[in-house]
Amino acid sequence: MIPELLFFYLNKEEPSKSCLLTLRAIILKQDVNITETRKYGMPCFCYFKKIFCYLWTDKKTSDPYILMAEGVLLSHPKLKKGNRSRMKILQIKASEDLDIQIIETILQEALNLYTKGIITL
Repeated sequence: MIPELLFFYLNKEEPSKSCLLTLRAIILKQDVNITETRKYGMPCFCYFKKIFCYLWTDKKTSDPYILMAEGVLLSHPKLKKGNRSRMKILQIKASEDLDIQIIETILQEALNLYTKGIITL
């Protein structure tokens, strides 16, 4: 992990720190072609160098969320669009158990956009 990203994770307070690190592991294990970098000061995950998703925290609650780069093409009911034109977020409660099945379902649905050629690499 690059030092700037390590600092991002370790600089967070618990339980957000542990939650973010767990989300990172879940994202990276979805496919061997997912890599991690830093964009706009936040962890960014790419599939074959194409932006896939980001991890960030809510300013008010400090709870993490996964920002799906092509969220507009995803229809899962747990994803929220807000006032974004292209991206959607999956909000996570750091103090609660992660629903890994929902997280992995959303990540796999997003990966399918790339693997099926809906989003060109």
